[in-house]
Amino acid sequence: MNATVSSRLPLPREWVQALQVCPQDIRERLMALSLQTVTRVEEVRLRLGQPVQLCGTGLDLFLRGDSGVTTRPEEGLIVQKEHLQKMLQMSTQSSLYAVEEELRRGFVTVAGGHRVGIAGRAVLSENHSIRTFRDMHALNLRIAREFPGASATIAPYVVRERGGHPHSILILSPPQCGKTTLLRDLVRALSTGNILGVPPQKITVIDERSEIGGTVDGIPQFQLGPRTDVLDGCPKAEGMLMAIRSLSPEVVVTDEIGRQEDVQAVLEATHAGVTVMASAHAGSLEEWQGRPNMMDLFRGAAFSRYIILSRRRGPGTVERVFNGGGKVVSRGAGDQG
Repeated sequence: MNATVSSRLPLPREWVQALQVCPQDIRERLMALSLQTVTRVEEVRLRLGQPVQLCGTGLDLFLRGDSGVTTRPEEGLIVQKEHLQKMLQMSTQSSLYAVEEELRRGFVTVAGGHRVGIAGRAVLSENHSIRTFRDMHALNLRIAREFPGASATIAPYVVRERGGHPHSILILSPPQCGKTTLLRDLVRALSTGNILGVPPQKITVIDERSEIGGTVDGIPQFQLGPRTDVLDGCPKAEGMLMAIRSLSPEVVVTDEIGRQEDVQAVLEATHAGVTVMASAHAGSLEEWQGRPNMMDLFRGAAFSRYIILSRRRGPGTVERVFNGGGKVVSRGAGDQG
């Protein structure tokens, strides 16, 4: 199929939605791209004085100055200060103050759960924590896509052999390997009762960085199921303990654990009989165990399944699955020669 015919096909809803925060000239060029290109784009990156870059799985292109894409930076559409100002205005609805808390974390979540990451000069508070950002010189629009059914690849490892209850699971991978996407779909499947052998679960999502639910104005932009509560922007450790005390979840889900306080909260939750599902950055079980504080979780048997992901066959490729003692219980598609 050639690019002319492909470009006439309907573009994905999430692509059209995400581009609403782009300056008009950039948006028009992006909307004119072929469906084949669009479906591979994960990020649209704007850097002051540099060409607009399109990144994705096996994709590294620049938006041309006239139309289409190119691999040559010198042929790309150069980002001007006005581009950044317009995109920031549209992302924040012209009110930086209203999204100040998000700016401290280096991004703004927009309608649809898409995210605009920010690079610029950090302004520090008296206690040296980041208060906000000024003089933004780069913005990164990350396209959020839902993949219903993504958790089917790990469903066989979710169910305990007896009782039909889910395992406590930790998903490990380097960045951009699909941890959050998999976790999000797992929440939806467990909440709706779509995992064979597991009854529907009451779930609380502790969404400190608004990545799992993609919450905007208090409303999760992603479908998380009918039995799911979301604590958005809430620190993981505090949120887990709050959930146990007040929301009576059967499952607590959170993203990217790593701090000492996270460890204590996970241990307290599991000791209270609550199933915990989480993710963390690591390329292997051994690498994760070597990070500060993580061995406490391993020794405390907080998780009964460790699932290792990669991008070897695309995001979400299951490499290996370990039991709570670190023994391999399955070799996934990515580890089959």
